[in-house]
Amino acid sequence: MQTETIVYIIIAGIAALLLALFQYMYKSKVKSNLKYSLTALRTIAIFGILLLLINPKFESNTYFDEKPTLVVAVDNSESVSYLEQTDNVSSVLETIDNNSELNERFNIQKYSFGKEVNSLDSLNFNERQSNISEALKQFGEVYANQTAPIVLLSDGNQTFGSDYSYISKSVKQPIYPTVLGDSTVYSDLNIKQLNVNRYVYLKNQFPVEIIANYNGSETVNTELKIWSGNSVVFRKSIQFNENKTSEIISTTLNASSVGVKTYRVELTPLTNEKNTVNNSKNFGVEVIDQKTNIALVYDRLHPDLGTLKKSIESNEQRSVSILKPKDYLSTINDFQLVILYQPNNSFNSVLSEITKQKLNSFIVTGTTTNWSLLNNTQTYFKQTITNQTEDFQPNLNRNYSTFIIDNLTFDDFPPLKSEFGNLKFLVPHDVILTKSVNGIDTSQPMLSTFEVDNTKHALLAGEGIWRWRSQTFLNSESFNDFDNFIGKLIQYLGSNKKRNRINIDYKSFYNGSDDVIISAQYFNKNFEFDNSAVLTIVIKNKTDDSVREVPLLLNDGNYRVDLSGIESGAYDFTIKHNTESVSASGSFEVLEYNVEQQFLNADIDKLESLATASSGRAFFSTDINGLITDLLSDNRYATIQKSTKNIVPLIDWKYLLALIALSLFIEWFIRKYNGLI
Repeated sequence: MQTETIVYIIIAGIAALLLALFQYMYKSKVKSNLKYSLTALRTIAIFGILLLLINPKFESNTYFDEKPTLVVAVDNSESVSYLEQTDNVSSVLETIDNNSELNERFNIQKYSFGKEVNSLDSLNFNERQSNISEALKQFGEVYANQTAPIVLLSDGNQTFGSDYSYISKSVKQPIYPTVLGDSTVYSDLNIKQLNVNRYVYLKNQFPVEIIANYNGSETVNTELKIWSGNSVVFRKSIQFNENKTSEIISTTLNASSVGVKTYRVELTPLTNEKNTVNNSKNFGVEVIDQKTNIALVYDRLHPDLGTLKKSIESNEQRSVSILKPKDYLSTINDFQLVILYQPNNSFNSVLSEITKQKLNSFIVTGTTTNWSLLNNTQTYFKQTITNQTEDFQPNLNRNYSTFIIDNLTFDDFPPLKSEFGNLKFLVPHDVILTKSVNGIDTSQPMLSTFEVDNTKHALLAGEGIWRWRSQTFLNSESFNDFDNFIGKLIQYLGSNKKRNRINIDYKSFYNGSDDVIISAQYFNKNFEFDNSAVLTIVIKNKTDDSVREVPLLLNDGNYRVDLSGIESGAYDFTIKHNTESVSASGSFEVLEYNVEQQFLNADIDKLESLATASSGRAFFSTDINGLITDLLSDNRYATIQKSTKNIVPLIDWKYLLALIALSLFIEWFIRKYNGLI
């Protein structure tokens, strides 16, 4: 309590006493000893009221001990089971649970992880991928303000995510890798990497690059074969030794028919080779009979041009040519779609030709767009010309129904610069994005699609989408979400197919460790998205004709089903409405490949590097007692005494109010009883 407040309280006490004395002692008619009782009661009441006005604050300190947290993270991936380390994991966890000194010293929190992190409930070692870096990153964020060493039970074989060797810079906690596995070196052949394009073209040859590795010290001979069904389409003899432990094999294969084609690369195993699973790998290609050629017509250089080209060409089925208007007119028949970037006077002939030939188009406008030209050369939309620009942020229309938009919300995307003024459509259109200013939605279209005279068109009112692609990478460390969004827009514009009441989104083939996710949208007869539909997918295995039905769940504006973990093979599927005769069909193939079974040993070197970089120490699972001893003897993990200061204002003390009321009541009662009132 401050000195100033104490002075006020003393003054209040003196003032209360003087007021009471003045009333009951100075020229008072009360002659008996009652006046002393009444003076005391009045002093208490006045002093209490003055205390409430002063409202002094009282402080109290509560002291408590805070133990450091010990994070125990267990790798729940299949590789742990494949390396026969499940018993060691159970033994380590049991030892930690039963060590009373460790439990008294630390607040122990247990987690399991594969591709994602979960609280440790039970272990089944069936996770198809392991993301060590993401697990450590999350622990670093959750325990950023605590002392929380991390015990990492893992074989160190990461199959998903960024390299965890450098994660210690952001985790800021000592990491103690507990190695699940041994350091024994076995002679082993494996296919380290296989590079091939996802799409190839009919009657063309496509390249295949294979990186074959050898672990061992002896000279060995093997043969690499590429199988297509039961036929060998390529073979090569390879010799490895202590000095030559890797070889890159490059070849080309023929694409002779359209569709998904699967192949298997195989290295002939060594005698008594311990792990032969990693000697083979399946891959697939989709053979297509043509490539979609897209013209990107411009008259002004801008970063958006490169962004559009990179995003569109991320799908190998598409090729983008950046052309001047005159160059496009001379090759107009070579393209299935044209993108007009900020049309000006030089686009006059191009716009006329698009209307004349009824071509599909995508118009991107910005600060140098000639809106007078656009308003006069087409009858689809009109822009109010103000000769002023404004920065507009995107707002996603979640009811957009023409194609499925996944994984992008546009909430934190940078603004685009666009013409200020109303943009009015004169034909039926669907809005993907609207413009917003300072978080207020203007309901003005930013990105829209529309169909006229059997042609499809899109209009983006704003320049600067290169920032959107960059923001996508900042959000997810990948350009894929933005590229997929642009790819779906281009796919819609490049096709003249009629709209279906069920739109489906899937891949033609999946690798064995991929997430097999199929998305769908269902529309009523007015082509309005229906979020109350009941959709079911019927999946048929082409090999054994087995059939299974799985319901689709509504998730973020789409109906989705996750078939991850489905057995490898070729499948036909049909998505149908349960009460209406509406359906859509497709087919896909799951290639046999388990990335978690490609390892023969624990990655001891990388785990030790992680421990050193984080000021921790690596241990083998058989030396768990050494780990516990190290943790208990480390002075960095001492129990810390902390205090909590609690400040309570007097006005919150209800008993004072009761005391004031009681003293006034007793004073009134005494005076009434003695006839003084």
